[in-house]
Amino acid sequence: MRPKNSLLGVAAAAVTLAAALYGVSAPTTASAGTTPPSSTAVPGSPPPSGAACTVRYSAYTWDTYLTSSITVTNTGVTTITSWRLTFPLPTGQRITTGWNAVYSPSSGTVTARGHDDHVTIGPGGAIAIGFVADHTGDTGGPSSFTLNGTPCALG
Repeated sequence: MRPKNSLLGVAAAAVTLAAALYGVSAPTTASAGTTPPSSTAVPGSPPPSGAACTVRYSAYTWDTYLTSSITVTNTGVTTITSWRLTFPLPTGQRITTGWNAVYSPSSGTVTARGHDDHVTIGPGGAIAIGFVADHTGDTGGPSSFTLNGTPCALG
């Protein structure tokens, strides 16, 4: 386990790196729960009937690459284990690397599955995953997400 001060230093470095990469101004200190602003976000939608999840997607784009951020929230009352999030990547996008999940295949309809300490989502809990992709011009986000076969609301 890392000391709390070490984690704050890592968070501050990440904010500084994001500022350098995306041309946003970085705060002088990092706050817990702070995320950089989104340049592309999937608009919100009402939850489908019986949905047990909400997904928030955003992406930063540059040249022929994009970096995505996906937050999956369990809106149900039971713990979700061994989760699989499925979504269609827009044509021309191909995942080159990812974090907090394993992605397969790298284009088309992709399934992300949890690994390490990101396999369980408790009621009201959320996990953050993401990926870097290259693209041929379409920087749009996935049009829908399903978690273990259940459609998720976009939020």
